[in-house]
Amino acid sequence: MKPPYEITGKVLSLIASVSEKIGEVNAVHLNKPPTELRKRNRIKTIQSSLEIEGNTLTVEQITDLLENKRILAPKKDILEVKNAIKVYNQLDKFKVYELKSLCKAHEILMADLIENPGKLRTGSVGIVKGSNIAHIAPPGEMVYSLMTDLFEYLKNDDDLVLLKSCVFHYEFEFIHPFIDGNGRMGRLWQTMILKEYSPVFEFLPIESLVKSRQQEYYNVLGKSDEQGSSTLFVEFMLDIIKDALEDLLRVQNINLTSNDRIMNFKQIIGIKEFSRQDYLRAFKNISQATASRDLKVAVDNDIIEKYGDKRTAKYKYK
Repeated sequence: MKPPYEITGKVLSLIASVSEKIGEVNAVHLNKPPTELRKRNRIKTIQSSLEIEGNTLTVEQITDLLENKRILAPKKDILEVKNAIKVYNQLDKFKVYELKSLCKAHEILMADLIENPGKLRTGSVGIVKGSNIAHIAPPGEMVYSLMTDLFEYLKNDDDLVLLKSCVFHYEFEFIHPFIDGNGRMGRLWQTMILKEYSPVFEFLPIESLVKSRQQEYYNVLGKSDEQGSSTLFVEFMLDIIKDALEDLLRVQNINLTSNDRIMNFKQIIGIKEFSRQDYLRAFKNISQATASRDLKVAVDNDIIEKYGDKRTAKYKYK
């Protein structure tokens, strides 16, 4: 059954705005951001998503963990971060339309933090905020069928992937399929879905914007529960995605390295043969000498093959 939500004027406007910004991102070759930016954004993603759940580690401490340095922090917090690093480092291994794959991601994310990580709950659970019960999740015996229906919607419904990612996120939090770790898993799997829409989302720190509007995030989840529809949550998340893309576009003047350009161009040209002029047309802000150096380094590093010489030279990715 299709989850209940409405495609409002605000939803349509936000989808149009996000689509426009994706076009701008592609035009300035930020669909695969530079290596340093990818690393920085991945750290922000992990830190923000876990901070929402009460983790105390800072961006600097997570950076140290990535560099195998020792830090002083609660063992549980360190383990949460290490597990999250493992999951985010293997996003390409998970299958976005398979419940089994989501359970595997949860198993890694919550390893040694809860009993039976990766197993759907079979008991009842309620979400408490302060002294109030904020949400009573569906009974445990319904979880598997509800999650199966949700994945059926994700895989087969004709709605835009962008829209389905937001609906899935809300429905996942409503079902609350695991004993713990549902918040971070819901945000992670929305990233997985958005990757299907555009590769830029793999390294876009949407979670940091959710963290900056954390109370609004919880409020809109609650209001959507009351209304029996994810419409308000969809509007909220589309707005978050739009803002995240705007933030990315503000750093478009950062310098791409030679390797960044070579790997970005591979996304553009694929396995087709190309010339130096083709390469220059993709990167209008570099000189002919820089283009020649990029291509020479790529040839030397066995990334591309070269045919011919000088101006008549042709290239092809291996």
